[in-house]
Amino acid sequence: MEKIQVDILGLSTSPASGGAYALILKEVNGTRRLPIIIGAFEAQSIALEMEGIKPPRPLTHDLIKNILDATGTDLAEITISELRDGTFYAKLSLDSQEIDARPSDAIALAVRYGAPIYVAEKVMEEAGFLPESEEQESTEESGKPKKEQRLTKLEALRAQLMDAIEREDYENAARLRDEIRKLEHRQQQG
Repeated sequence: MEKIQVDILGLSTSPASGGAYALILKEVNGTRRLPIIIGAFEAQSIALEMEGIKPPRPLTHDLIKNILDATGTDLAEITISELRDGTFYAKLSLDSQEIDARPSDAIALAVRYGAPIYVAEKVMEEAGFLPESEEQESTEESGKPKKEQRLTKLEALRAQLMDAIEREDYENAARLRDEIRKLEHRQQQG
């Protein structure tokens, strides 16, 4: 299965979903986004962990992590593997086995472990979208494929730069910054 690494872009309330939340995932090396509707409890669990807030007693996802840690099991990664009848399905990769999970629970555990989050390419193709600014740029540039490719590559490099800075990989960040400057200079020239 071809899969794409994503980061959590944000959480927001979803008025159309009666108290549910929209979890937005973004490609690490691209611009596509994937919205997933999740429940309030799972949204709270993800948000608390991302903000570094520790509740006085463990939440369900903290308990699961504590049990996995006590048994010596490690969460290697999670993958949103399928979309069937409007429902997303995920898999937890625990040591040498895969376990089915709801995407919201899998992501709540992934943020606790700092584990990578992946989306199957077929799921991203079916349910992903480009933000409006990217769609407008693509439309405006239709008929100029070289320019469109540069914009896409530039956005991918910017995402890689942000990731390198967050990981404190400053040597790679400097290389990416220089490559971005070269591309921006070429765009200004062309």
